Amino acid sequence: MIPESALLLLFVAASLLAVIANRLRLPYTVALVLGGLLLGSLRLFQTPVLTHDLVFSIFLPGLIFESAYHLSASTLWRDRLAIFGLAVPGVFLSMIVTAYVFLAVYPYLPHLAGMNLSLGVALVFGAAVAATDPISVVSIFRQLGAPARLTFLIESESLLNDGTAIVFFTLFLGIALGKGVSLPALGLEFVTMVGGGALLGLIIGWLSSEVIKRVNDGMVEITITILAAYGSFLLATQLDFSGVIATVVAGLLCGNYAAQRGMSASVRMAVNTFWEYLGFVLNSLIFLLVGLTIHLQDLLKIWALVLAAYLAVTVARAVVV
Repeated sequence: MIPESALLLLFVAASLLAVIANRLRLPYTVALVLGGLLLGSLRLFQTPVLTHDLVFSIFLPGLIFESAYHLSASTLWRDRLAIFGLAVPGVFLSMIVTAYVFLAVYPYLPHLAGMNLSLGVALVFGAAVAATDPISVVSIFRQLGAPARLTFLIESESLLNDGTAIVFFTLFLGIALGKGVSLPALGLEFVTMVGGGALLGLIIGWLSSEVIKRVNDGMVEITITILAAYGSFLLATQLDFSGVIATVVAGLLCGNYAAQRGMSASVRMAVNTFWEYLGFVLNSLIFLLVGLTIHLQDLLKIWALVLAAYLAVTVARAVVV
């Protein structure tokens, strides 16, 4: 976990970087990563470690629920073909294109020259980076006044593509390790993870909504949404379902059903404000920690690999779109 003093310093750094980003008209998330890189290089205080448990237990459920809570279910249904097309077959094609671009480029990278990287390893890499995070992109779109539907498509796809990426990452990892994988088994695993997560999120979201409808206390209703966000994610993970999909469905139900039918106007405003602030805090901390976790000297040593990965992902996304 993050020590208390380090957490306080991170909040101070995030606040200062927010002011600087606003003055320089930089995307806030980009400023956070750059600020984290600088702080990590200066070693002004003990750098917190961004662990798997920290991301999956604290950051991810809150960020996913906050985004899903503010999505319109009717608009999501209107654009369902485009969103699911990008999130499932689109992500899969992006993985394949990324893998082959990487295979074509890696022999020319100085630190990988002479290594024999298999297709399986390239596919694992493709699956790891295919589910792009749109936070900085959405932020830029809002600053530029981009069409609302374009922003909505990107934000919605990002909530659903993680389930696709996780399933194919598991498949490709098995291939890279020499394990036999069959297409029927893959299909069953995908349906189980995504379908089970969606069903669990539906149950938890509905139960939470029914409780909220019977309570008229803003603090209690905020607490119930927190339980829905983190409870759906953690329970789905324990059952080997997709925690991301479970939290998305729970967030959609709480935002479109509970908020509209079970909350008074004042409570709805309080819940919206709470989740907007929590989203801001979690985004600020995770992007700052990403910058702090990366050592600038190590990053410079592999600049060619980073550039190749960037080109591969960019080409793949362009082909898919």
